[in-house]
Amino acid sequence: MSLDDLLSSAFLVTWLAAAVRLTGPVLLAALGETFAERAGVLNVGIEGTILLGALAAYLVSHATGAPTLGLAAALAAGLVSNLLLALLYVSVRASQVVAGIVFNGLAVGIASFTYRIAMGEVASPEPVAMFRPLDLGGLSRLPFLGPILFSHTVLLYLTVAIVAVASFVLFRTEFGLRLRAVGENPKAAEAAGISVTRTRYLATLISGAGAGLAGGYLMLSEVGLFRDSIVAGQGFIALAIVILGRWTPWKAMIAAFAFAAAQALQLSLQLFGTGVPTQLLLALPYLLTILAISGLLGGRAVQPAALMIPYEKS
Repeated sequence: MSLDDLLSSAFLVTWLAAAVRLTGPVLLAALGETFAERAGVLNVGIEGTILLGALAAYLVSHATGAPTLGLAAALAAGLVSNLLLALLYVSVRASQVVAGIVFNGLAVGIASFTYRIAMGEVASPEPVAMFRPLDLGGLSRLPFLGPILFSHTVLLYLTVAIVAVASFVLFRTEFGLRLRAVGENPKAAEAAGISVTRTRYLATLISGAGAGLAGGYLMLSEVGLFRDSIVAGQGFIALAIVILGRWTPWKAMIAAFAFAAAQALQLSLQLFGTGVPTQLLLALPYLLTILAISGLLGGRAVQPAALMIPYEKS
């Protein structure tokens, strides 16, 4: 495939439309994680939470035929599972990295066992009811921009709205100010009458809600079939997005699109045919993750001062 073919309208539309579509789930997870890290909690368990959210969305949507109920189930799964993580992170004061990694392994076991109990030994997975792309009339039929920006499900546009709400809450409300204070100096926050424990619990639950919804989005807007490997490291990519986005929602959206573009690029290049090895293309988003976490991509970031530091009231 020549450079002219790569830069053709068909290739760009296919690539950019896929990038926009793939941005949604990882952005939701990153938005929730932004709240957790702003409060001083590194929620490594979002990988497992996304998987549990996807499973809940699949089972409920399969049983009811209603993707909206499936999305609500994904949200509930994220909240319930992260209540356990909040207990470990905040009350038990366990290592946040170790507890999160162990939880991710536990989530895989729970998801696999629950799926087989609920669905039995079926020869092939059964698809579920999914959200359909919206028909936005003339916008959807615009040349070039139509298929890129205006041919997605309602979940994508809700995710963009959540970015705006998250930014407002973090930087324009008293709750956001308290949460950021807890992540920077928990002792001073406690002295000012802010409950560090309650704030970190709420932040971890918000992280769980974002990751659970990410799993529901992944299942009900993109895949429609459940398998144990459905998450494929997107939780860890979300952690890198938070760093690259400098713990701010709008910058996280830009970073999420960059990661999604890398993922979509390998899909589009394979579709159009290229001499680049498939394995190298598949590694692109994970290479970006390593560069972001190491600080080589976007420069060294200054994290919240109390991130990963357990707090014990004196």
